[in-house]
Amino acid sequence: MKNWLSAFLFTLFTILTTPLFPQEISLYHARNLFLMGSGSAFNNGLLGFANPANNAMIQKFNARFYWDSQNSSNTDLDSWAFYTAVPGLGFGVQHLETSGNSVTDYSFSLASGSRRFGTGLAYSWSNGDNSVFNRSKRLTFGWIYRPLQQLSLGLVTDLSLENDNDETIVEAGLRPFSTHRITLFGDAAFRHGQDLNDAFWTAGAAVEVIPGLNLVGRYFRDDAFTVGLHLSFGGLHFGGQGHVNKDGERTFNTSHFSIGDYLPSVYKPFLSSKNYVRMNLKGRVDYQKYQWFDSNTQRFMGILQNIRQAADDNRVDVIALNLSAMRILPEHAWELREALKGAQQKGNKIIIFIDNAEMTGYHLASVADVVMMDPQGSLMLPGYVMSRTYLKGTLEKLGLGFDEWRFFKYKSAAEALSRDKMSDADREQRQDFTDDMYEVIRREVSAARDIPKAEFDKLIDESVFFLPDDALETGLVDTLCRWSNLNGVVKSLTQKKRQRLSMRWVKEDANFNPAWGETQKIAVVYALGVCEMDEGINARRLEKVLHKLAQKKSVKAVILRVDSPGGKGMASDYVAEALKKVAEKKPVIVSQGQVAASGGYWISMYADTILAGPTTITGSIGVIGGWVYDKGISGKLGLTSDYVKRGDKADLGQGVRLPLFGLQIPARNLTEAERIRVENVVRQMYDVFVAKVASGRNMSKDEIYEIAEGRIYSGLDGRDNGLVDEIGGLPLAIEMARNMAKIPDNRKYEIVEIPKYKGLFNTNFFSPVSLEKSLQQDPAIQFLKMMVDQPGYPLPMLLPGEYPVLE
Repeated sequence: MKNWLSAFLFTLFTILTTPLFPQEISLYHARNLFLMGSGSAFNNGLLGFANPANNAMIQKFNARFYWDSQNSSNTDLDSWAFYTAVPGLGFGVQHLETSGNSVTDYSFSLASGSRRFGTGLAYSWSNGDNSVFNRSKRLTFGWIYRPLQQLSLGLVTDLSLENDNDETIVEAGLRPFSTHRITLFGDAAFRHGQDLNDAFWTAGAAVEVIPGLNLVGRYFRDDAFTVGLHLSFGGLHFGGQGHVNKDGERTFNTSHFSIGDYLPSVYKPFLSSKNYVRMNLKGRVDYQKYQWFDSNTQRFMGILQNIRQAADDNRVDVIALNLSAMRILPEHAWELREALKGAQQKGNKIIIFIDNAEMTGYHLASVADVVMMDPQGSLMLPGYVMSRTYLKGTLEKLGLGFDEWRFFKYKSAAEALSRDKMSDADREQRQDFTDDMYEVIRREVSAARDIPKAEFDKLIDESVFFLPDDALETGLVDTLCRWSNLNGVVKSLTQKKRQRLSMRWVKEDANFNPAWGETQKIAVVYALGVCEMDEGINARRLEKVLHKLAQKKSVKAVILRVDSPGGKGMASDYVAEALKKVAEKKPVIVSQGQVAASGGYWISMYADTILAGPTTITGSIGVIGGWVYDKGISGKLGLTSDYVKRGDKADLGQGVRLPLFGLQIPARNLTEAERIRVENVVRQMYDVFVAKVASGRNMSKDEIYEIAEGRIYSGLDGRDNGLVDEIGGLPLAIEMARNMAKIPDNRKYEIVEIPKYKGLFNTNFFSPVSLEKSLQQDPAIQFLKMMVDQPGYPLPMLLPGEYPVLE
């Protein structure tokens, strides 16, 4: 079939690509011989050579080579051209030859803009028979404006730097049905001092016969015309056109091949309608990664988009995932699981491979129609535990005292420094959360694997560890084989042999957007880490980002993805107030990740809708504080300090500064009067927090006081008490944002992640994490350092890291 199709298309291409060099035309049209249509309306012109603004519209590196096919009975033209560009920058060279004369033109262009409006500047010069071809050094300004899906307008001002041969070219494109299937175009060139009626113009149309196959015709004012064919094979393109003069005589053909921006493949309708895709999820699943030297990180949004795009591709009916060596948080695993369930509802089969999995990994794998397990693998299902480490004894041995300022029952972060075991309140809230986590996994695994809940409990409580044969016998997995046996598993599942379809092809097809004008956007903004002004969520930067998004017309809705244990109230309030301003102009949805509690809930509360996963830690509306002081450490280390002061309380935080760590330890604890003052401050901050939550959630302060006191909740409990609106992850947030922004189902829109990357490259790739860095990243050490760095500062936060971790 493929050979027959290739022969047919080649024959059609040969017939249609026939011959003319229009006479008495404008300098612009004579110079841009290889254009198939108006530069601003079809195929990005000649990559900035004709209209430099074209390079503001391209998506990636493009390169094209054109040549003429001679018909010696009509002309001895021998011409070629090479054009190349990346977004914003282009270079072109073309060689034209006729009647023994030749010229080589060069052009360098710069451009900037968006899909709606682009502008560009080009400098060009020529070598050869310049006078014969009327060439000179030129400066070209270009603009492309696409205010509507149906309309594209172009303007080129071509100025000669050596004579008066200036021209202005006006271009227009029209898509009467708002799609790229039919494009009408025209242009007109006006010379300096020329009467408008004498302008040289062209008009034509491009028709997409089938995806990837365009027929293009163009009529010139002097009664010449061209007929062309443009074929696409994804990122590889071929084309050509025949030139016919005003007497109907074939003169010459021009042909080209190119690589660059993706277009639908002409082979697509003839490919097998059902294939499978595979995804390897080895590494840490995280929101962001470094652009370079970070191969061990899988972007969470990228995985979700891959699943959605594969599920929506009618060429795909099986999605296979390899979970070997994957590290993922429980809530993120739940979101991926939900995305795979959505793919199943669209008719796709799911295959998942595991080798050594634990609770979270198996919970994700259990959704599959077929769970593959390595014959030498293992499965560990012990249930869930939440634990914490206490440093009270360590601080005492070091000679450090700690006074916990805890005025709310469940606000337990500082227990790590003040106690040697859990308080009853902390044990209560942690047990409730652990029970909810277990119930979610038991319910979903039991339903997916058809295992009674009592039997699931027995497997957890009595078996725990499963070798491959045990896992197969108990129905936890379906087959024992390696990832390399995937083809056979796919065939067994579908009863037919399936070809593998590259995920890259699926993504390119899904992301292809031929529409003119600005693409409507949904912004996904990440608020990750502790609530600090210049690190963690980086509140100062995040406030600016949100203010800009509020004004940006192309952004139709904003999703704030929160994964934060809280931190400083000021940092949280910066973001919350900025988000409130965004919500006054466009829909705002908060999607809570693994933890969005305390200050992490503070930044969530003004959204139109709050979504959380069932195992998200949310709530913890409360404020904590504490005071670290010298209780003998200076004597043990032989350190002393002295001071002068003015102000009765000026020495409050004064004390020795620990060498190496750079931490200043106050010499004394607070007096009773000072502690009373601190309690008043903490309670005032708590009342402000409660009032803001009440306002944001349209609840009374009494309703918030009842569920506050610093208590953490699962997403399920948060939904029940009003802190969360719905259970769902990023895919649901995106769909809700699209509906709230009234973006039509059939219209392409763009997901913009801010920020998408951590930075250019991962420095740990060259310098592995040291013991010192590892200690600094320990949650209890981080909290202790925060207490010392900000003595007496009340904090709406959980202890960093005291929640489910990567498995």
